[in-house]
Amino acid sequence: MKTKIETADFRALAALRYRIRLFLHEVDAAVRRAGLEPQHYSLLLAVRGIPEGVEATIQALAERLLLKHNSTVELVDRLERRGYVCRSRSRDDRRCVRVELLPRGEELVERVARRRLTELHTGGAALANALDTLLSRRPKSRGVKRRTHQSQNQTGQTRRRGKASEQG
Repeated sequence: MKTKIETADFRALAALRYRIRLFLHEVDAAVRRAGLEPQHYSLLLAVRGIPEGVEATIQALAERLLLKHNSTVELVDRLERRGYVCRSRSRDDRRCVRVELLPRGEELVERVARRRLTELHTGGAALANALDTLLSRRPKSRGVKRRTHQSQNQTGQTRRRGKASEQG
């Protein structure tokens, strides 16, 4: 049995999506003022913010940026030519290419991130409120367990929920 989605749920989703897009639009504008394209900044941020224990390889960056391997290589090529990043081969596996920030890339990503964090601290309440509103609304159906981001299917393999459901 499908649960009817109420108008308040649609409004909450729309508000969240608006706030996320507004934040990203403002980041993109700041990045362009710094002389980069938004995808360039996304790659620099992904390298700088790679989770602990994960190497900033082309494969890992492509996954984090939701890009194909060859598109990530092209981004790295452009940023390497401009002196923001460099790449090196892993000693353990020569096929594995790691990406590192150069001082110029480190400075740029920090400058843009510092401004965005400052703006988030002052104006992020609206984004947080939109998310809180959506999360506080509980589905009315009973007996349906909420799935975690990753769950085990019958064969024991890890499965992710579809992107469409995560985007709202």
